[in-house]
Amino acid sequence: MKRYPAAIVATQVVPWDEHYEFEEDRFRRGVRKHVEHLTRHVYIFGTAGEGYAVDEQQFDRIATVFFDEMQKCGGRAMLGVISLSLATIVDRIARGREMGYREFQISLPSWGPLEDKEIGNFFDGTCGRFPDCQFLHYNNPRTKRVLDADAYAGLALRHPNLVAVKTGGTSSADELQELIAKAPDLQFYPGKTGFAGIRDEHECGWLISLASIHHANARRFFNARGEELAALSKEIDGIREALFNSIDDGVQYLDGAYDKMLYKLHDPDFPLRLLPPYESTTDEMLEKFRRDIPRNWLPGG
Repeated sequence: MKRYPAAIVATQVVPWDEHYEFEEDRFRRGVRKHVEHLTRHVYIFGTAGEGYAVDEQQFDRIATVFFDEMQKCGGRAMLGVISLSLATIVDRIARGREMGYREFQISLPSWGPLEDKEIGNFFDGTCGRFPDCQFLHYNNPRTKRVLDADAYAGLALRHPNLVAVKTGGTSSADELQELIAKAPDLQFYPGKTGFAGIRDEHECGWLISLASIHHANARRFFNARGEELAALSKEIDGIREALFNSIDDGVQYLDGAYDKMLYKLHDPDFPLRLLPPYESTTDEMLEKFRRDIPRNWLPGG
């Protein structure tokens, strides 16, 4: 029995005005759109949601608004927590818990790769400190330490409230097979390629990204099997090619820059800007991307 359901999980990106103030009304509309048309499982402050960049005041305000709106529209809110400081991570979890959150997404501190004992200390300080909460670990290579199947097998035994792992694009089908075999209680959330590689054989969730531009097609992909799954996977590859062909050569943007481009296809007035010092993409890039998207994947298509 898995500790967490297999579902589509999606990030909620944050709109900033020209003064880098939070646009609450636009944000609330986005939350409602995700829950009503795509998935109940939405999170904020992962890498795409600028969880690494917000200050404590922004964190508290946006987390409060997000939880409130998710409660109103029947969503299942997850709060991401990213910091170099374990003390800050613990403090943010505690404040989120006071707001009403019971599901958290955590990432390892990224200043340097953690040693095995330090990884144990990190999970003791998060999962172990809040036994009434559930935790999804984002196994992100930006943290400089990607955990393997043996690590998760041990952590799952030690922490029954570690319920899921988001692997994104870091795991091949063979690696996912090993993860599922050695940590069968955990739910895994691969990206498109990993999902398509194992879904005919195993239950798993899906970390949606590129496919979020068309909600109905995304749900088709999640529910597909066999030849239909493979065909839709190739279509999503076309979206990826269009996206990266639209970006200036030699520039590596953070995840949130791409996710805001994807979201802006649904909300034409959505601002692409990221919190400083990070550079955002441009409307010109977005239009180039839009022109090259497979027609059947355009929003409303």
